[in-house]
Amino acid sequence: MAAETEMKKKIVKGLFWKILENGGAQGIQFVVAILLARLLSPAEYGLVGIVMIFITIANVIVQNGFSTALIQKKDSDETDFSSVFYFGLAAAAVMYGVLYAAAPAVGRFYNNGALIPVLRALGFVLFPGSVISVQTAYVSRKMEFGGLFASTMAAVIVSGAVSIAMAYRGFGAWAMVGQQIAYYLTLMVVLFLAVSWKPRLLFSFRRIRRLLAFGWKLLTAALIDTLFSNLYGLIMGKIYNEELLGAYNRGDQFPKLIVNNLGAAIQAVLLPAFSSRQEDMAQVREMVRQAIRISSFLVLPMLYGLLAVADTLVLVLLGEKWLVCVPYLRIMCVAYSFWPVHITNLQAINALGRSDVFLKLEIIKKTISLLGLAVGVHFGPVIMVSIKAGIDFCCVFINAWPNRQLLGYGIRSQWGDLLPPMLLSIAMCAAVRTLASVLPGGALLRLVLQILAGAAIYTGGAALFHMAGFRYLTGVVREWKRSKTS
Repeated sequence: MAAETEMKKKIVKGLFWKILENGGAQGIQFVVAILLARLLSPAEYGLVGIVMIFITIANVIVQNGFSTALIQKKDSDETDFSSVFYFGLAAAAVMYGVLYAAAPAVGRFYNNGALIPVLRALGFVLFPGSVISVQTAYVSRKMEFGGLFASTMAAVIVSGAVSIAMAYRGFGAWAMVGQQIAYYLTLMVVLFLAVSWKPRLLFSFRRIRRLLAFGWKLLTAALIDTLFSNLYGLIMGKIYNEELLGAYNRGDQFPKLIVNNLGAAIQAVLLPAFSSRQEDMAQVREMVRQAIRISSFLVLPMLYGLLAVADTLVLVLLGEKWLVCVPYLRIMCVAYSFWPVHITNLQAINALGRSDVFLKLEIIKKTISLLGLAVGVHFGPVIMVSIKAGIDFCCVFINAWPNRQLLGYGIRSQWGDLLPPMLLSIAMCAAVRTLASVLPGGALLRLVLQILAGAAIYTGGAALFHMAGFRYLTGVVREWKRSKTS
């Protein structure tokens, strides 16, 4: 019982630091993005958006697989961490060479020579990225998220200041290049100061092979997922133009901000928590259920609320030139609303050591996604992205299916936990959308009133219907208050 209480405290503390880290970082990045959107054009955003697709794919190859394997492995030690550190730097060097050599071909493919120097410059982030993946794996394993919070905040502040200064001085798309490089370098340096782990002169190919036996499946799954996630951007940049890609990326950014904040915080904390209890299926099942309840309760109202105020929000924050992104913003709110279930199911599968199941799921989902993309591309970008949202809904059932056997927690039970906050969020969205046509004042006042009304409707409904997520969170708050007074 004492061990369970201690683990619960660690999870709550870890969630606090991760949500604080992601919330603070994403909040600052959000403000920076608004300022950059007013200084840069959609076409300049689209130019860097094309390059970031290739950088993201390369980063997956360099970072993914080993970091999760370090967390999942019960007896990871200094030799494991140091070996992955040096191996990651070597992999980064190889991938940078590939990107450098491929840059002219990318420029020819998109008929835009400006992509070549941008791709070669941004490729530099692979080196600090490989180091950061090991540092964050250590933080997650030890659940020492306080140091990561300080490091991330420093990185977003420095990189934000660099990008705004460059954009103001007329550097155009290069302001976003400077932002990325400054972010990765600052995060790596401050993590070295804030986190107790430092690389040692230790290396073992045998350890690398053992970690690779587990990690290669996760790497392959992550690579497949990243390729398909960015395939829409690659196609928009090629078939349409950089301006349309910039609009899609901007529409995707708002809901992704919510998912990356709360969803990623829950994901980062739950994997080590699940892994530490992987031999007690009943306890893992209860933790998975609680995670779905809490994440759905928090994420869904934000996404459906964002859907309701999308046009007003874009007009107030970004200006009229960005209203073209509103349809994509609303579609992606629906698509991301299923992520809490996706993330939690997949983290449970990883924690149980079933990377083989994880890989099979990714292959099945991406095969379906490829078919949907092949159909959608013939009907224009909005229909193409709408089909993506529909496929994300189908993938909820695919991700949940293995856990019926692994944990005894199948899709029917999961939807029983998911539906209450989803139905309340949809009702709140409809009410807020209706209010938009009758509320007085200009766009800013209307936006504020819509947000207040949505928060009141959802919170009041959650209390009225005694939702599980609401009860749990209010209980955590009461427990925290008692601990402060005792």
